[in-house]
Amino acid sequence: MNPDVDIIVIGAGIAGASVASHLAITHQVLLLEMEDRPGYHSTGRSIATLEPNYGPAPIRALTRASRREFDQLLALAPRESLFLMPLGQQAAFDRLMAVQKGMREISPAEAKAKFPLLRSGYHTRTLLDPVTADIDVDLLLQTYLRKFRSSGGTLLCGQGAETIKLTAGQWTIVTKDHTFRTRIIVNAAGAWGGRVAALAGAGPVVLQPKRRSIAVISPPAGFDITNWPWIGDVAETWYCKPQSGKLLVSPADAAPVDPHDAYADDMALAEGIERFQQAVDFEVARVEHSWGGLRSFAPDGNPVAGYDNKLDGFFWLIGQGGYGIQTAPALSRLAAALVRREDAPVDILDEGLMLADLRPSRVV
Repeated sequence: MNPDVDIIVIGAGIAGASVASHLAITHQVLLLEMEDRPGYHSTGRSIATLEPNYGPAPIRALTRASRREFDQLLALAPRESLFLMPLGQQAAFDRLMAVQKGMREISPAEAKAKFPLLRSGYHTRTLLDPVTADIDVDLLLQTYLRKFRSSGGTLLCGQGAETIKLTAGQWTIVTKDHTFRTRIIVNAAGAWGGRVAALAGAGPVVLQPKRRSIAVISPPAGFDITNWPWIGDVAETWYCKPQSGKLLVSPADAAPVDPHDAYADDMALAEGIERFQQAVDFEVARVEHSWGGLRSFAPDGNPVAGYDNKLDGFFWLIGQGGYGIQTAPALSRLAAALVRREDAPVDILDEGLMLADLRPSRVV
């Protein structure tokens, strides 16, 4: 194994795998993953929904710019989304209306026809997004990894960076079994991005991992939920998505935590299920399964993508929040162009993305 490579990408989740697949076309790239398989943490625990009206402006632009690649990969299955406005959420409804594209208001009766469990009187207004979809996350991740390998890239799992040092413009990274040298590091370590930065002497960066909890429950007998929509309130205090014959219910929690192998928070799940039950006409008898995932945020909620202002060859690709899957096609193309010091892809900028909103200098 060659210890000297052009670029080392740290983290083989969707962010690292996708950008590495592009960079390997033009450079010799090593992809390092601390776990025993790619996508173990946030990527493997995503709710897997494409929602182009979800998130801050840069996220919405990146999501819209990603749609064509998702369609080409056949990685989407259409699933509408319903955003409900119960009492006290007018302000959240107005904020969503101010930024949305392609959504339309439907009546509570129409909403109930699409999601028959809805309790009459729970909400007064409903927004329908007709172009949302489920994402085949495994297909997406494996596609990027195949492209990476076919271009000559090398993936090493179970090899987290233990020391990172810059000397005379060259980075040395030591793992438990190897020592590598490179001119460029891409920090795509997700919730561990702050720790990787600290090893490299970058920052301090304000990156906060937050836990999201999911409960799996059975729907009432006699209902075919296959084509039911994703549904939630506009203030994001709960949401529900049908998947594989079950209902996934989340309190949309965002509890600040240290990077770890996340698990669901029982108290948060109980609160989320209670909010869900206020909206529906059936009682949740038991939770069949649950899991937790990490979503990592910069203070303004926007991703961080670009070279560090002080450390030569240290590139940031972190802080995707809960939007890493739905933005991966566009963000990876953009990040690869920036790593190569090329112009940003025009089609992404045409969606209204402002590169200044992603620059590391705003958080480092």
